[in-house]
Amino acid sequence: MNKLLKQTLFFLGVGLSSAALANTPAPSPVKVDKVTSVSLEATANLMGTIYSKMHVPMTAGISGRVEWVAEPGSFVKAGEPLVKMDMLPLELRKAEQVAQMKRAQINVKYLFNEVERLQKLRKTNAASQFQLDQTKSQYDLALADNEIAELKRKQIDDQIARATVNAPYDGVVTERVILAGTDVNRSDVISKFLDTEHLEARVYIPIKYLAFLRRGNEINLSNEQQQITAPITAVIPSADPRSQTFEVRVEIPNHANSQWAAGQLVKVTVPVQKADPSLTVHRDALILRKDGTYVVKVNADNTVKRLPVTVGKGSFDRVAIVGELGDGDTVAIRGAERLRDGQSVVIN
Repeated sequence: MNKLLKQTLFFLGVGLSSAALANTPAPSPVKVDKVTSVSLEATANLMGTIYSKMHVPMTAGISGRVEWVAEPGSFVKAGEPLVKMDMLPLELRKAEQVAQMKRAQINVKYLFNEVERLQKLRKTNAASQFQLDQTKSQYDLALADNEIAELKRKQIDDQIARATVNAPYDGVVTERVILAGTDVNRSDVISKFLDTEHLEARVYIPIKYLAFLRRGNEINLSNEQQQITAPITAVIPSADPRSQTFEVRVEIPNHANSQWAAGQLVKVTVPVQKADPSLTVHRDALILRKDGTYVVKVNADNTVKRLPVTVGKGSFDRVAIVGELGDGDTVAIRGAERLRDGQSVVIN
């Protein structure tokens, strides 16, 4: 009888233990992040405009007839032609000037020989001193005329060089003001040329925020396709009397140029308050409930505890919090919504 009772109690205990183990929930998988101390700035979103650092009108280098102009939208590399003028009048002038130079050189050679001949005759008194002096003067004038002819040829060469307007940098033709076949004067605007490689954002900021912006500080810019962080390249501390704003310029990194265009409106995030160190968590760590906001702390033994927090200012994926947490604590950012205090977890 006693032996039967012992066996019954043994199997009953094993059954209860198995039932208890079956009712113990398996550890839940979670993804975690650290609580970190970060200096978060209070910010404001303002609208800025993208400008090219170089968007210049291309002007005619000489007066004459336009022979060819690059089409709007054409990408032209530095040194390649943007405008070509009719070269025929200049080529004819140059040919005429070359002929004038040959004539001047012939005259110089003739007078040189004449001076030498008269100097020999003067030694035998066969020529007068007046005649010799007069020929020397004519020779000197011929030399000067030859130099003038050479300078005129160089001037024509300069005009021929300026007859073709080359791109000063890599860029795109944005507007064609003059069509081929039109006669223009020197300095008339023929087209407009945009540098697409060197862009900057210009934003006008209320003067009361001047103390929080310095050259070299990084600020965030975003459009519909991209968000970047770039340094301030210029702070112009001259406030507009009416709007009470000052200008700040931010250079767009070259690797991001394909997503930005001159004239585009962009959102610029600027600091409006001094940054103070705060404990921060990833935004995904916040659990929003009707009675407040919570985070789930993961203890060293992989058990969890839900803690209430007060949410402060944020920046991108992190937000400042106040609660029973310390720098370096571990909090769950995935899989925390249904966890109970004391429940075990497995960290992914």
